Amino acid sequence: MKKQEYAIVDIETTGGNAGGSRITEIAIVIHDGTSVIDRFETLVNPEKEIPASIFALTGINNKMVSNAPIFDTISDKVLEMLTDRIFVAHNVNFDYSFVRHQLEQAGFKWTARKLCTVRAARKIKPGLGSYSLGNLCGALDIPLENRHRAGGDADATALLFSRLLEWDKEGEIEKMIKKTAQDQRLPPNLPPSDFDQLPEKPGVYYFYNEVKKVIYIGKAINLKKRVASHFTGHKINPQRQNFLRDIYGISFEICATELMALLLECVEIKQLWPTYNRALKRFEPKYGLYQYEARSGYKYLGIGKLSKFQTCIESFNSLYEGINVLRNLAQQFEIDHRFCKYCVATEGENILNNTLTDLPDATLHNGKIESAIDFLVSNRPDFAIIDKGRSAEERSCIWVEKGHFYGMGYFTTDVALTDPSEVKNYVTPYRSNQYIMHLIYTYAEKYPGKVFFNKPLTKNKGNNETI
Repeated sequence: MKKQEYAIVDIETTGGNAGGSRITEIAIVIHDGTSVIDRFETLVNPEKEIPASIFALTGINNKMVSNAPIFDTISDKVLEMLTDRIFVAHNVNFDYSFVRHQLEQAGFKWTARKLCTVRAARKIKPGLGSYSLGNLCGALDIPLENRHRAGGDADATALLFSRLLEWDKEGEIEKMIKKTAQDQRLPPNLPPSDFDQLPEKPGVYYFYNEVKKVIYIGKAINLKKRVASHFTGHKINPQRQNFLRDIYGISFEICATELMALLLECVEIKQLWPTYNRALKRFEPKYGLYQYEARSGYKYLGIGKLSKFQTCIESFNSLYEGINVLRNLAQQFEIDHRFCKYCVATEGENILNNTLTDLPDATLHNGKIESAIDFLVSNRPDFAIIDKGRSAEERSCIWVEKGHFYGMGYFTTDVALTDPSEVKNYVTPYRSNQYIMHLIYTYAEKYPGKVFFNKPLTKNKGNNETI
């Protein structure tokens, strides 16, 4: 049986992501599990400019690589040295993503099992202050020459690998290189215990950076499966590579239902504003319904852009949505259309100085405006959504008050409610927004039997259960 061999790789590049950067130097050290048996090292012409910041780090400049081979020229040699060997590197996913991407560009489809010496060192030598290559070599008395050059770093990683093999009394490396080893797919700075503790239940998960700041929040029907999906696949864009490098910890909050996970994800993103959350940040309402009073004493209703310094009566995702609401109110309450402005500045300066003729009675007109607003506000419903809990001994509850999300929480099954509003005693209050209410109304329409409207205590038509 052929002895397992390892290809220990280090590269220097023009930047931090495989999609937009190129390799400028590569070194491959072949290790048979006992000693080094082969070695390959070369500069590579990246066919693009090397940034000054990269030159400052590596010492490799454009002149040095001008006569070096391009990657296509050495791709056969690189593939030969990597084939049927474990791909080993310090922070392996970085080097692996570049090599795989450039081999693909050269026409080769290649994959390999990987071993990260950062993760291996954390397992075999736990408790060290830092696991960067330079600090590890210093702490473990491993010589490191030509730092930030492919050859010097690859040779140091090979020595580190040899030491780890000697110190590995529990067979950690053998476990890690198995095809089924989950933690081989984890980010290099993430403790496997953080991933192992994730349950297969609905909830919200939090990724933390090195200083314990939340950098990403997500929701899941199955927490373990969803988190694992972040670490699989071969995406080479810079956002994903930076994202994975920044993950140093995970925590989670179990939720009883997917809806509660969605709501918690939304309010937490709005509160913490994590660096890598982008999708929900787009769901900010842009327009609002405002009431103004001109110097003449006449009141106006207007749809305008939202302002941080003004309170609106209602908010909308689009101008079209706001205009429809205002038109319907004007028609229902017979408000003179001249007092309805469909695209005003939030300060209202363009409606204060209007000169109107043939004006209606001011008292009667203003009364219509007030009636329209009262109608809009008073028709906002109060209701509870009561659903399964996180265990058989509890129920989950969501309370909506005057058309706005009030909060959510849990109560035990031995609690007897006489009125839906009593769930307010068991919820944690949160700030509402239009996206949250969209989620709640969509869920309520889909599952009307779980909705309890306030006064009296009843469920929607067709539901015979009691709380």
